[in-house]
Amino acid sequence: MNTKAVPNGLRTWFIIHFVADMLFGVPLLFFPHLLLSSLGWTTYDPLTSRLVGAALMGIGLESLLGRNASTETFRAMLNLKIIWASSAIFAILAALFEGSPPVSWAFLGIFIVFWGVWVYYRVRLHPKP
Repeated sequence: MNTKAVPNGLRTWFIIHFVADMLFGVPLLFFPHLLLSSLGWTTYDPLTSRLVGAALMGIGLESLLGRNASTETFRAMLNLKIIWASSAIFAILAALFEGSPPVSWAFLGIFIVFWGVWVYYRVRLHPKP
């Protein structure tokens, strides 16, 4: 297993990602009304909210579990994270144009930061010819 080529900073970002995903994923999965109403959502779909919570928890837990993986595994995980963050950015922008609460701008910012981190490290982990 080649773990030397994976920057320590990326491993740290995976732990940060785990914490962020758990902070939002657990309440969305188990207590969506409490979280969403406190953030300004007056109506929400409990199924969709819980599915987002489950996705956050799954991706976040994999960040923690995979933080010591090989370079090849990190590439695959970064691909997933880039796809997830890109999709989330699109979804949040669409929701903002449809009247989503102002806190959505904060979520957009969070996803943009993570997207930038994942793209940066994915480029750094590109296999050398």
